[in-house]
Amino acid sequence: MSLDPEFAAALAKHSMEIDESIAIRLQQFVQVMWRWNEQLNLTRHTTWDLFVGRDLRDCLQLAPLLEAGEEVLDLGSGNGIPGIPLSILRADIEVSLAESVAKRAGALGEIVGELGLPVPVYGARGEDLLEDFRFSTIVSRAVGSISKFCRWVEPHWSSVDRLLLIKGPKWVEERAEARHIGSLANLQLRRVATYPLGDDESSEGVILQIWPAGPRGARFA
Repeated sequence: MSLDPEFAAALAKHSMEIDESIAIRLQQFVQVMWRWNEQLNLTRHTTWDLFVGRDLRDCLQLAPLLEAGEEVLDLGSGNGIPGIPLSILRADIEVSLAESVAKRAGALGEIVGELGLPVPVYGARGEDLLEDFRFSTIVSRAVGSISKFCRWVEPHWSSVDRLLLIKGPKWVEERAEARHIGSLANLQLRRVATYPLGDDESSEGVILQIWPAGPRGARFA
C-alpha cells in the first residue's frame, strides 16, 4: 500500500513528519474507521485535513507523554481515537480501549482485528473496568468535564496512576468548576501540553495531567 496523496498533502500542510511505514498504518486505520462511520456515525472528521489537523495532532501531542511499557486505557474510546493511533505510534506501550456503547465497542473490535493490532476492546464503562484491572495511565478525549471525570475515577485511584485528558479551549472554565465543587480535592492538576487547534492559532488544545497528591503521586510532581 502506498500513501494516499491527500493524506501526504495534509501531513505536509500541518508540518507533520511521520515515518512512512507508520503513516501507512495510520492511513489503514482511518480508511477502516471511515468505512464503519457510514454505519455508526463515529466521526465528523471525514477528510484527511480534518483527521490530521485535529485527531492526529492530539495523538502526536499525547504520545511523547507516555513512558515505555505503560499500560494505557483509552476510556470512552468512541471511534478509537486516541487509543488506536497511540498503539500505532508507540509500539512500546500496551493500549486497551473501553467503550460502553455496545455497537461502537463491536465496531472497534472489528477495526483492531482487521488492522491486526494487539489492542483489547472492552465493552464496558471505565469505572466498572477499574474494579478488575489496573492501568498506569487513563487517556481520554471529549468524554465529560474535568469534574465529571474526576468523580468517575475517584473510587478507583488504587487502580490507576494518572489521567491524561485532551481538552479544548473551555478547559479553564472546567477547571474552575472542578475546584469550586471540590472534585480536585487531594488531586494535582498540571497542563503538560499546549498547542493550536488546526489552522486557528488563537484556539488552543491542551493535555491535562491529573494525579493523586501526596507520596503516591510524587513521581509526577
